[in-house]
Amino acid sequence: MTTSTNAARAARSVAAFAIAGAIISILVPGAASAQQPPAKPAPAAGTPAPVILVIDRNAILRASKVGQSIVQQVNAYSQAAEKEFKGQADSLRSQEQQLQQQIAILAPDVKAKKVKAFQAQQQAFQQKVQTRQAQIQGGVLQARQQVEKALGPILQGILRERHANLLFDRNAIVLGTVNIDITGAAIQRLDQKMPTIKVQLVTPSPAEMQAMQQQQGR
Repeated sequence: MTTSTNAARAARSVAAFAIAGAIISILVPGAASAQQPPAKPAPAAGTPAPVILVIDRNAILRASKVGQSIVQQVNAYSQAAEKEFKGQADSLRSQEQQLQQQIAILAPDVKAKKVKAFQAQQQAFQQKVQTRQAQIQGGVLQARQQVEKALGPILQGILRERHANLLFDRNAIVLGTVNIDITGAAIQRLDQKMPTIKVQLVTPSPAEMQAMQQQQGR
């Protein structure tokens, strides 16, 4: 009989809502290994010389008001889910203990029926927890897309103001001798434009779920 193992897994599912860190990692994806960019050929006649600026997108999502707002809401959703599911997890644990005590005296057909019913409850509970996790992740993904949409014009504006024509992520820069980082300016303007955003519970599409799982697995 595998009810003990399954019950323990079902009860521990509540602890999965300490996934705030995992969900939040969607906000701050792992940086790719920095590599030395290949040497660029001299610009052809009539081609403007590159004027480069640098931005740390991870820092923007961590330090901006809207990024911190997303983190706070994710934490609140996770804590609420943990509280909501705790009672059912405790009930499953108690049922599992009672069933273990009855196994020895139950007729085979009765035992099989009780085990099947209990396992169905476990599976339903696990599905409920997984669905809520997916909804929180979907809400984070949607919120981040809106932040990126608001950030785009901000970065374009800074490029124009500084007469730059190239923008690199800091993770792509190995070495530099001048301060061309516009992260602080971008955060300041994003704070003014979008200080907060509502994170909704959204069920992501299968493709979005796969992308998020791949991102978290990096």
